[in-house]
Amino acid sequence: MTDARIPEYRAHFDATVAFVNGGGLTAEGFRLDLPSAHLSEGEIARLFVQHLGLALVGEVRLGDLRIVEEAHRGSRGVGAAERSESDPSRRVIDLSHPIRAGLITYPGLPAPVITPHLTREDSRATYAPGTEFAMDVITMIGNTGTYLDSPYHRYADGGDLASLDLSSLVGLRAEVIHVPDAIERGVPASVFFDRDVAGAAVLVHTGWDAHFGTPAYAAGAPYLTDDAAAHLVEQGAVLVGIDSLNIDDTEGGGARPVHSRLLAAGVHVVEHLTRLGELPPRGARFTAAPPAVEGFGTFPVRAFAEL
Repeated sequence: MTDARIPEYRAHFDATVAFVNGGGLTAEGFRLDLPSAHLSEGEIARLFVQHLGLALVGEVRLGDLRIVEEAHRGSRGVGAAERSESDPSRRVIDLSHPIRAGLITYPGLPAPVITPHLTREDSRATYAPGTEFAMDVITMIGNTGTYLDSPYHRYADGGDLASLDLSSLVGLRAEVIHVPDAIERGVPASVFFDRDVAGAAVLVHTGWDAHFGTPAYAAGAPYLTDDAAAHLVEQGAVLVGIDSLNIDDTEGGGARPVHSRLLAAGVHVVEHLTRLGELPPRGARFTAAPPAVEGFGTFPVRAFAEL
């Protein structure tokens, strides 16, 4: 499929800021979303000040300024480029991994097994000439492919899949956090401070989905820190998703503080997403609805975003 995304640009620079009432600050290797590649240094300096929310700025000097084609990360005050009239008005991006027999999603969990219940050949004896059907049985754990965790997954008295309100799963405003180049594995609360996450699906793009289905997926995976989960609950996020092995640190012992905190607050968790790098920081609508299975805590979803 041809990539129909509009090119996005970011400025890379060092900055020195002086304030009119004294004092200043410096920034090295700063990166800032740009609405266009054709901005002057002064226009980029203004966007820099707006993004940081600085007041009483006397002077801004930029050094080593470069403008590169690069996906936006969500800088404040910088909108996405306008679509041309020839662009489609709506795109749907599938954010789910396909499920197949033998797929290993999480090390140690069983892979799906698909067997026929009624083959096409056998069905011919039942139906009219020229009419045939296939009916198959799939045996799999709920934690397969891209799946959603309900509170029942963590808590015996928590809501199961059948109890979930569809309005909290369908057409959610998406806040996408792009951190594939993060230095540390743990994504901290401070990454979310400049985002309005109330009522939103917060989707964390780490780029770890590139390893899905390989041995490399199981070790060194990014995750959310406990303080990040606490912040997202406090700010009213409805759903939190990640394109990694687990939303918790599976290498830090058996504790699962992020699952515990989010699911206790009724915040849905979606793990093993993919293609989040194709989404803008803001402006998409996210859907991830599992079947309404009673007495069940997790199940695969067909997660997707509408642009």
